[in-house]
Amino acid sequence: MSHPFYGGLASALAADGLSVIRFNFPYIDQGRRMPGRPADAIAAWRTAVAHAADLGLPVWAVGRSYGGRMASMAAAEGDFPVEGLVYLGYPLHAPGRPEKPRAEHLPRITQPQLFVEGTRDPFIQPLDQFEAAVATCQDARITWIEGGDHSFAVKGRRRDAEMIGAELAPIVSAFVI
Repeated sequence: MSHPFYGGLASALAADGLSVIRFNFPYIDQGRRMPGRPADAIAAWRTAVAHAADLGLPVWAVGRSYGGRMASMAAAEGDFPVEGLVYLGYPLHAPGRPEKPRAEHLPRITQPQLFVEGTRDPFIQPLDQFEAAVATCQDARITWIEGGDHSFAVKGRRRDAEMIGAELAPIVSAFVI
């Protein structure tokens, strides 16, 4: 949660008048590099959403890559009281492994979904496979970042991670406000 990307995103969302709660998944707090069990990440999402709901705030789940996918899995299980979900670089499959998509749960999500994706993201190539997966959703749309990779870096356009996060905030704000 302390990565500059999230700091830039959170600051820019706050400047747009949105409250932001950030949290780490258990594997991060344990000092591991590889994600842990999905059940642990889903439990972390549920805890964060419950905390925000207890504060009386409207809750939107915004997650990058693995974090977004885990939020989607929590929503697909039901009893996930969020207004909608925003995925920043949804990892449809491991790079180079389009034969193993991770989308079977997406049609079960009833809340609105926004997929913010770079057109050069290897986690969603080929793009037509990704678009077909999103088309199975009940209420979903895609916002494309032309030339963006999985971290939203664009070749020939130097920006640090904090700036990249901040530049995505207007897209998120427009969806949730």
